[in-house]
Amino acid sequence: MRFDIMTLFPDLVNTVLGESIIGRAQKSGAVEINTYNIRDYSEDKHRRVDDTPYGGGKGMLMMAPPIYNCYSAILEQQKDVGFAPESRRVVYMSPAGKVLDQKKAEELSKFENVIILCGHYEGVDRRIIDEIVDEEISIGDFVLTGGEIPATILVDAVSRLLPGVLSDPECYEKESISSGMLEYPQYTRPYEFHGVKVPDVLISGHHANIDKWRDETARELTEKNRPDLLEGKK
Repeated sequence: MRFDIMTLFPDLVNTVLGESIIGRAQKSGAVEINTYNIRDYSEDKHRRVDDTPYGGGKGMLMMAPPIYNCYSAILEQQKDVGFAPESRRVVYMSPAGKVLDQKKAEELSKFENVIILCGHYEGVDRRIIDEIVDEEISIGDFVLTGGEIPATILVDAVSRLLPGVLSDPECYEKESISSGMLEYPQYTRPYEFHGVKVPDVLISGHHANIDKWRDETARELTEKNRPDLLEGKK
């Protein structure tokens, strides 16, 4: 799968996504991630990408032309790849979008190419959203300084669902949220820590009892912390 990220701060994005599992996935070829500095596509000699909004108001707004030029350059680069239009999704990271969840990550993992626009300042000219963006996605009901961190979260959430990124599909199929509930509590050595011992069932060797304990504790934890996940499951 290929991600193309349009941003004013490509180094920020590359630093985050160049580490750990996603970094290794890029090296192995399981995922391709490209970043593009929108300033490089500005038609202004000073590489200007923002201006004051019509109608007044505080702050600056990202202009449509540099973003559109960047987007067009990405599509031009992809000509040899041969992505069909229906295999591509263009996403704008925005607090006005629908909140990212596991279902959305799974939907996006079915595409061959996801192009992500990272806004900054007070956002972007609405005309560019209407022309090139398929959907707006938020990572929560709060405002950040830019779309770069949300973009890296989206790429991480989608990438780990792709073949070859994690060692085994079970790594994500049975974990927290993906299963429909929060994940059960887990323990490792030492057996006793600060007077608290590992639950006896986990060292019993009885796999049926272990599975039952995990299901029960997962449900208890979900009922306590995220009861909304259990709607329709009772």
